[in-house]
Amino acid sequence: MLATKPIARTRPYPAAEVRRGRNSTATVHPGMGAIPHANGVAFRVWAPHAESVAVVGTFNNWDKTKNLFTRENGEGYWYVDVPGAKIGAEYRFVLNTPTGELSKIDPYAREVTNSVGNGVVHDPNFDWGEEFFPSPKWNEMVIYELHVGTFNDEKPDDPLPATFESIVRRFDHLKRLGVNCIQVMPVAEFAGDRSWGYNPAHIFAVESSYGGPRKFKEFVREAHRNGFAVILDVVYNHFGPSDLDLWRFDGWSENDGGGIYFYQDWRNETPWGSTRPDYGRPEVRQFIRDNALMWIEDYHIDGLRMDMTLYIRSVRADGEPNLPDGWTLMQWINGEIREKHPNTITIAEDLQHNDWITKPVGEGGAGYGSQWDDQFVHPIREAVITAEDEHRSMEAVAAALTNRYNADVFQRVIYSESHDEVANGKARVVHEIAPGDPKNWFAQKRSTLAAALVFTAPGIPMLFQGQEFLEGEWFRDTVPVDWDNRTEFKGIVRLYRDLINLRLNRGGQTRGLAGQHIQVIRADETAKVIAFHRWMDGGESDSVVVVANFHRDAREDFRIGFPAPGAWQLLLNSDWEGYSTLFGNHPSSAVTAESGECDGLPNHGAVNIGPYSVLVFAQAHNS
Repeated sequence: MLATKPIARTRPYPAAEVRRGRNSTATVHPGMGAIPHANGVAFRVWAPHAESVAVVGTFNNWDKTKNLFTRENGEGYWYVDVPGAKIGAEYRFVLNTPTGELSKIDPYAREVTNSVGNGVVHDPNFDWGEEFFPSPKWNEMVIYELHVGTFNDEKPDDPLPATFESIVRRFDHLKRLGVNCIQVMPVAEFAGDRSWGYNPAHIFAVESSYGGPRKFKEFVREAHRNGFAVILDVVYNHFGPSDLDLWRFDGWSENDGGGIYFYQDWRNETPWGSTRPDYGRPEVRQFIRDNALMWIEDYHIDGLRMDMTLYIRSVRADGEPNLPDGWTLMQWINGEIREKHPNTITIAEDLQHNDWITKPVGEGGAGYGSQWDDQFVHPIREAVITAEDEHRSMEAVAAALTNRYNADVFQRVIYSESHDEVANGKARVVHEIAPGDPKNWFAQKRSTLAAALVFTAPGIPMLFQGQEFLEGEWFRDTVPVDWDNRTEFKGIVRLYRDLINLRLNRGGQTRGLAGQHIQVIRADETAKVIAFHRWMDGGESDSVVVVANFHRDAREDFRIGFPAPGAWQLLLNSDWEGYSTLFGNHPSSAVTAESGECDGLPNHGAVNIGPYSVLVFAQAHNS
């Protein structure tokens, strides 16, 4: 076993043209993995400690003597061109190493038969019918997070996971709901057929049980045709840990580590196993960078959500010790995406409320466009799950509403449910409030109270699959979405749709909900009422006032300040009986704000608001 790291390379791949012999020039096809071309398929692999490498497959009857690689340079790259090999062929690499012969799936395989099967030469050609989809502006995004394997269509008892086609068959529901971004939990090939996706075995291949790479491209194309941007969850803080052909790929390792793709010391430790990539090794950095750019350029993905970046930039949950190489890797990827694809959003799950995550690379930041905001989700969930009204903190709610990063409210994604917040010992909001009883009045009222704040607070709003029809219990990758709830709770679905329409100003009166500005008008700890003003530029069709009651008792003639005098039209009352037969339809109406100081504002008006309810007012148009 060798005891030193391979020499680090300084350029991505060998040049496309190389001189072979004194009087001949042979074309060497650039790229990694399987590279289809007009006369066959070329293959390239990085295996610095291999003594020889061969490719075997359906094109040579799996004969390891027929297509031997040549070593390209002193940096560990091997290359072979196989005339006559075709797209669709299955293949593997056979490496002779100091530790014996190894049979490995290509690390760059774009398609595999399954996580422990063979690589497949993937067809790079695809008719997109577009160059790139014009994704929504970041301040106008409404994200719907879903898990492919449980987003079933009409076969809830099917033992197999749902597929990309299953999602397409549910596009009508998502269109009526009004979301404009679909965020897909990881689809890189993982061990087995069912998983959350955070155990990637082959990061360049698309999960075969979901339909594979071509079906994923078809899904993205259909999403774009239906007006949805697509954000993909990717996992770079660890690989595997199971079905991981990258492990000791060319036989070399130190300290019982994973070999050339992984740290060989204490830096390899993660909560998911000792499989943290070596962010300091140029070839591994390139591997991860190539993967991120592949999703954007080859699959037309409109955004990447990077899983738990805390474990890319540091070893432990407390942020220590730092991993400077992980930080510079994130900077490199985000900087290149921003330069080449400026409309593509990258979102970090860091959850440390750190401004540097979304600060530009040029200022020393990691360069993400936005980040999941734990400073919103935790206090909001606490405020609605807490059983006793007197224990709800309006101060905490106000802080959640007004949090921002680098003075930009859209550098945060806000939500009350996500795959993490409804599993791992936690559950859906309705289940936390009334276990097993989504018909419970408290569960319906307080879960929708949280949702109303998601869509009226500043930030990029997100909901998790089934939240809009009170999906209960907790998220599991073996339990499909219960679409019967969509009919049973169709009024709640309508409430979500109305909130989304307000958030996106589809009625022309709530432009301020997509603006940067918020002012908390009142955070009343006695009445458990919070009121706030949202605006973009201010004035008609822009200013919005939101009032939320966190108490079981209605509030009558509750006087608050208003930013402008005159008529304020009531656009939404979440207590409307049309949303649920359990709701009280508490009489609320438009407000005429009168001159006179209140809550530090020059005008005031009285509102009537039902229990655990939200009212949304917009400044009425002058006739």
